Amino acid sequence: MKYRGMIFDFDGTLAATLRETRRIFNEIAPDYGIRPVGEEEIDMLRHLSLRELLDHLRIPKRRVPLLIARGTRMMRAKIATLPMIPGMADVVRTLRDRCECMGILTSNASSNVEAFLDAHGLLDHFDFISSTSKLTGKSRHLKAICKTFSLNHNEILYVGDELRDLKAARKAGVPMAAVTWGFNSRKSLAAENPDHLIERPDEFLRIVER
Repeated sequence: MKYRGMIFDFDGTLAATLRETRRIFNEIAPDYGIRPVGEEEIDMLRHLSLRELLDHLRIPKRRVPLLIARGTRMMRAKIATLPMIPGMADVVRTLRDRCECMGILTSNASSNVEAFLDAHGLLDHFDFISSTSKLTGKSRHLKAICKTFSLNHNEILYVGDELRDLKAARKAGVPMAAVTWGFNSRKSLAAENPDHLIERPDEFLRIVER
């Protein structure tokens, strides 16, 4: 296969957490003087970068760590009941047999990811779960993963659903597959020219067979 390792983002890429994330955000936003997000805004927000999103919602950067920490704690109560992206479970099982290493790099809590994967019978398919509390801290972790598993940067594929995932992969010199079913829109992801633009989970199988 072309890639010896596959590294997945979690929220929006493997787990369908967008609805629950919005519910939690709207519940805690008033505590920080931030307005809630309306259902009618979602489509428009999907076109925004992280900086544009924070500006649009008027979220001060200093509030972001608190929001993330509190939000991930609240998500723990329901994480095991949230659905997986349709088709991704079968893809993960197939890819496991074709990869030397497979892991998750996320800004969610490792305990949340473990609980979710265990509930869906996939925990044993991943070699590691790496969590970063910083929304923009993934590039450093991608470099560390390459070093840990003795892989060249072009031998792993990072899979994510957001523009910030693309930015992190590019900064780390790692190929990127952007999935169109997560937070950022297909149009916004395509404009950044990812190495692969994935419309359906089964398209991963074509990538690894090349």
